[in-house]
Amino acid sequence: MSRPPEPPVFAAPWEAQTFALVVSLHDAGLFTWSDWAQALGRHGDRTADYALWLETIEALIAERGLTSAAALEARRAAFARAAAATPHGEPILLENDPGV
Repeated sequence: MSRPPEPPVFAAPWEAQTFALVVSLHDAGLFTWSDWAQALGRHGDRTADYALWLETIEALIAERGLTSAAALEARRAAFARAAAATPHGEPILLENDPGV
């Protein structure tokens, strides 16, 4: 008798990329796992929400002076413009941002 397939760990590729980003930034020494747990824990019981992970990593790197809130907002806006300019089914690339 075969076992039912395991559900995917990540619901979408961006979730896996967010997870990998957190691990990479930790491995680069930008924060400890205790720092990460404390920052993520500020959001209560929603810690499995990868959108929250992304918000948390943005806050951590801004707190450490590695970027600014303005730079993060500019990147979000550029990505939104690129997404709007990208044909359905194509990868969203920042080079597609018509504002550049």
